[in-house]
Amino acid sequence: MTAPGLAATVVRWQRRHGRHGLPWQGTRDPYRVWLSEVMLQQTQVSTVLDYYPRFLARFPDLAALAAAPLDDVFALWSGLGYYSRARNLHRCAQVVVAEHGGRFPATRAGLQALPGIGRSTAAAIAAFCFGERAAILDGNVKRVLTRALGFEGDLASATEERRLWALAESLLPPRDVDVYTQGLMDLGATVCSARQPDCARCPLAPACAARAAGTPERYPVKTRTLRRGRRAAALLWLRQGGRLWLVQRPPRGVWAGLWSLPEFASVEALQQATAAWPGQGSWLAPVQHALTHFDWTLHPLAWRLPPRAPLPPEVPRGRWLTPTQALALGLPAPVRRLIEAPAMA
Repeated sequence: MTAPGLAATVVRWQRRHGRHGLPWQGTRDPYRVWLSEVMLQQTQVSTVLDYYPRFLARFPDLAALAAAPLDDVFALWSGLGYYSRARNLHRCAQVVVAEHGGRFPATRAGLQALPGIGRSTAAAIAAFCFGERAAILDGNVKRVLTRALGFEGDLASATEERRLWALAESLLPPRDVDVYTQGLMDLGATVCSARQPDCARCPLAPACAARAAGTPERYPVKTRTLRRGRRAAALLWLRQGGRLWLVQRPPRGVWAGLWSLPEFASVEALQQATAAWPGQGSWLAPVQHALTHFDWTLHPLAWRLPPRAPLPPEVPRGRWLTPTQALALGLPAPVRRLIEAPAMA
């Protein structure tokens, strides 16, 4: 299949069979497109459909987001994970307001210079909002193109990644680049899936090199795999009266900047810290939490201080909050679930 033939096929398929009812479609507002692109990074559409309207209701435009406290942004993002996205979103909004008069740059290059906007996200905004001929190469599009082209390059190599980018640019149609881009994304999300591609429904199937070889699942090729680690820690669920103690995590590292239960290095460390405390404690069921690079086992200890007992010196710096106040902050998903659990009321 020639490059014009591939692009025309994708455009035709998208218009007939692609997705058209997503809330961020049908707009050329770069704020809304940008927000959807950031939310959709490493997150399923079904999850983003819940968060996107709530976020827009609170921050309807760029100026509202830029003016908001970061804690408010984290609170609306809580549960989406990859919280650096929320931090970059907030910082980017502030930069656009302060340095660009509240208007996004109208080119891929200008967009890519903003905090937290990479090449693919910048190209998507440029294509959807400004009609620029710019290629995207997110995970779905990589899968579609490497299979269709039989691209054997190992994407663990920066050289091969650049080669695929060049191919993606060469395939861009002279017009309808927004429809073509959406079509590639839709094919990857709904037809050309990672483990069970539905080749019978794919418009590229007749010319797809991976299908012809009978090995679509082996694409894209990437030999360097992430070796996941395992960690464990203890969380202190400290309550007194109707309040609980939360601490703000450091600006770097896991859950950076979020509010959380105090963390201790191990069950033994927390047991040692609480040995002479007044009140009573009980261990809750361990919580398993998967992060990008490791699996984390969290052991929560629920401890209730007597009404007038002073805060033990081993407790990290933080503040007392009611559950309602706590749930209004940016919390890691496991901590939010603990606070919301009926047994913890």
